[in-house]
Amino acid sequence: MNLLFIDGETVIEAPAVENAEVMTIAEVPAGEPVAEAAAEQPAAPGGGWSFWIMIIAMIAIMYFFMWRPESKRRKQMEAFRKGLKKGDKIITAGGIYGTIKEVHETSLLIEVDSNVTLRVDKNMVVADAGSIVNK
Repeated sequence: MNLLFIDGETVIEAPAVENAEVMTIAEVPAGEPVAEAAAEQPAAPGGGWSFWIMIIAMIAIMYFFMWRPESKRRKQMEAFRKGLKKGDKIITAGGIYGTIKEVHETSLLIEVDSNVTLRVDKNMVVADAGSIVNK
């Protein structure tokens, strides 16, 4: 037979002991050692491993679907910007189409219309307009 001890609003089940006295609910003092011992239950075997496997799987998924493709795209864009030369047709981040007149270390001088030139940062060049216009 199992005994139920009520401590406040929690119900704790403890194994019955031979020759134990039966007390009413009002007689059980709060915070008995039996109630505390019954509340401490051992962790399920192997429970820690499944947690770590899930964490490692989530990190692997994020790496292959987010970080790695973004890194590849960033490297391609960097190579594209380093390869810009005079006469290339480009599109800026603001949507301005132009042709490169001069290439500097961190900026470009682009011609947008006849006798209209703009100086833009190399990081603001987002696409090769020559390949888009020719399609």
